[in-house]
Amino acid sequence: MPDSTSRLPGFYNQSLAERGKAVAAWGGLTPEQLAALEGSGGLSPDQADHMIENVVGLHALPLGVAVNFLVNGREVLVPMAIEEPSVVAGASFMAKLARAGGGFSAHVTEPHMIGQMQILGVADLHAARLALLENKARLLDLANQIDPVLIKFGGGARDLEVRVIGDSMIGPFLVAHLIYDTRDAMGANAVNTACETLALTIEQITGGRVHLRILSNLADRRLARARCTIPTSELAFGDFSGERVREGIIEAYAFAAADPYRAATHNKGIMNGVDAVVIATSNDWRAIEAGAHAYAARGGRYTALSTWGKDKDGHLVGTLEMPMAVGIVGGATKVHPTAQAALKLMKVTNARELAEIIVSVGLAQNLAALRALATEGIQRGHMTLHARQVAIAAGATGKQIDMVAGKMVAEKVVRVDRAEAILKEMQG
Repeated sequence: MPDSTSRLPGFYNQSLAERGKAVAAWGGLTPEQLAALEGSGGLSPDQADHMIENVVGLHALPLGVAVNFLVNGREVLVPMAIEEPSVVAGASFMAKLARAGGGFSAHVTEPHMIGQMQILGVADLHAARLALLENKARLLDLANQIDPVLIKFGGGARDLEVRVIGDSMIGPFLVAHLIYDTRDAMGANAVNTACETLALTIEQITGGRVHLRILSNLADRRLARARCTIPTSELAFGDFSGERVREGIIEAYAFAAADPYRAATHNKGIMNGVDAVVIATSNDWRAIEAGAHAYAARGGRYTALSTWGKDKDGHLVGTLEMPMAVGIVGGATKVHPTAQAALKLMKVTNARELAEIIVSVGLAQNLAALRALATEGIQRGHMTLHARQVAIAAGATGKQIDMVAGKMVAEKVVRVDRAEAILKEMQG
């Protein structure tokens, strides 16, 4: 089915059923795939029982669809699984602004993961290091014998690096890094298996003992980058001029770049968008989080993952670079029905395309948060949506939800006790 526009005017105001039909038609989803999206998560208790231990039930999250995204010239509807209000709306609106500047340009590096092998008890660290490097070809060949299917698709061992850790509480030791191309898989299982397979040979070469053999989640060889340009005129709203909003966003970024306390919340805003897509596709959001925050501190000080400035024409320009180890094959991604439907909706055919979409959503969500903070404050838009959750918690149902929420927002008092009082007044 050829791409149609991801601009879906009025999508927010449609009913659940209408949104489902629109998404199914747009993405060419089968009835079964639509059912997976519309249901309580698409996963049966029996399927869940075979995924993890001690299963007693399922835990569902709201699944929304972000609209307006244009990534590398391709129209995309983006499924996002998240419980926090305003994230899907914020990302969608920022994607709409970005369209005026050509949308998001994104690219990724090769899917190279790092497997670490800790080598202890080595008599001469430097001599052992050179011995491993002299045997690099042999070790890479051994690693490539493990997974012939991955080799068939162009993956496999790419390089071996060896470092001396000179200062540790247990004394000096060696660390060997196996650089491994995992293609369209996240790759943890393949990398861990390769490291465990190499351990005996490495011990024979070095005379030491291989202790830990594990993938690193600081996937700094597997980066995703996104960039967008927002025309200054698109930033204007209400009493705020485009220039004022632009400068406010840049000033807010400067705060995050200089201060780790602000950077943590700045990056959390990025991860609001990133994690929501990662979860929707059943990828490992914990690995993505760990890699992102480690990458933010790679210079010795924790700082912002994104950057914001202006070009020669005065337009706002944002960039985001971060590790992005995601896959479309293997693990829960291949098992979970909702994950499969989410990938089908985005029309991704490889892990590269998925990573490009995810990093673009992260940049869009970062912009949404900065724009709100730099202008009317984060609470206005957030609390408008949060008020509905508070109304539900107070016992409102059906049309009562919006009525109670609307009154709380008008009063600027969004609390459960106030919602209960408003509901009691309505019922009385």
